[in-house]
Amino acid sequence: MRKLTVLITLLALFAWSCSNGDNSDKPKNEENANTENELLTKAKVFFKVLPKTAENPDNKITNEKVKLGKVLYFDKRLSKNQTQSCNTCHNLATYGVDNLSTSPGDNGKPGVRNSPTVYNSALQFRQFWDGREPDVEAQAGGPVLNPAEMAMPDEKIVIDRLLKADMYQQLFKAAFPNEENPVNFDNLKKAIGAFERTLITPTRFDEFLAGKEDALNEQEQKGLKTFMEVGCTTCHIGENLGGTMYQKFGLFGDYAELTKSKTIDNGRYDVSQNEADKFMFKVPILRNIEKTYPYFHDGSVADLNEAVRIMAKLELNKDLSDEQVNDIVTFLKSLTADIPEDWKTEPAELAQK
Repeated sequence: MRKLTVLITLLALFAWSCSNGDNSDKPKNEENANTENELLTKAKVFFKVLPKTAENPDNKITNEKVKLGKVLYFDKRLSKNQTQSCNTCHNLATYGVDNLSTSPGDNGKPGVRNSPTVYNSALQFRQFWDGREPDVEAQAGGPVLNPAEMAMPDEKIVIDRLLKADMYQQLFKAAFPNEENPVNFDNLKKAIGAFERTLITPTRFDEFLAGKEDALNEQEQKGLKTFMEVGCTTCHIGENLGGTMYQKFGLFGDYAELTKSKTIDNGRYDVSQNEADKFMFKVPILRNIEKTYPYFHDGSVADLNEAVRIMAKLELNKDLSDEQVNDIVTFLKSLTADIPEDWKTEPAELAQK
C-alpha cells in the first residue's frame, strides 16, 4: 500500500512538471513579462528616486518656517545696499541660477565662482564648490555676511534691519512659536534652509527608476546606457546624480587647457590647506543641468555638449564620439523638471515695505 502511495505521488509530480513547470514552449516576451528591464536594474544600482523633501532632523520643516524662508529668500534687505536677494543669484524662475559665469555682488563686482542651482541642493553631502559648509542652513548665512556677495557687516545689523518690518516679527513668531526672541540670525538660516529643503524637482527619470519603463523614450534610454557604460557614474551617482563626493577637476590633464579658464582655482585646498585637495571640487549635481549653464566652478563653458566632452576627457581620459555626446545629452535633458509657478513668484509680503 505504501509503495502504491509513493507511485501515485511521483506520477502527480511528473504531471505537474509537464503542465506547469516547463516554460520552454512559452514565448520569450511572456516568460519575461514580470522581469525588470536590464537597463533599469543597472540604473537602480547608481541612482535613487528623489524624495519629496530633504529632511533635516535638526530643522523640522513646517509650513510657517517655509513661508518665512521664502520671504527672506526673496528679500533684498538682506544685502548691504538692498540690491540683492538670495533669488538674485539663485533665481527660482531660471532653474535656481542666474546663467552668468560668476555673479556680481552687492558692490557690482563679479565673484570668482559660478552660482550653482539651489534646486535639490539640500540633498548634497556638503555645500559650496569647496564644501566648506555642511548643509543649507549653514550655507544660507554665508553669502549674507560675505563682503564680495551681500556684504552685510554683521549679524546684528541684519536682524536690526528685519526688526523694523512688523511682518517679520509676526512671521518669525509663527515659525518659532516656543522662543521668546525668535527674530535672530540662527533662525533666519533655519527658515531659509527649510524653504530650500522643499525645492525638490522630480522628472520622468524618477518615474523610470520607480519602474515605469516607458517614462524614458528609446533615445533617452540609449543615452542613460551610454552615460553608465562610459563611466560617468564614477562620480555622478545618487538621487541628484552628483553632490555626493569631492573629485579632482583634471584627473587626466590641466582643466584650463580645455575650459580656457582665465584664472586657476585651487578648489578645496583654499579651505583645507591640504596639498591633496588641490583642484578638488564638490561634484556638481546634474538635475536640471540642461538649464543651469554655464558649467564648471568658474562658468567657463556654456555649451552642454562641450561640457560633456570635456568631462569625459579630463576625468575618464576618453574621447567621446559625436553620437555618444548626443546620446548622453539627450539623457541629461530628461533630468529637466517643470518648476511650480508658486516657487517662482515673489511673496506678497514683500509689498509691505
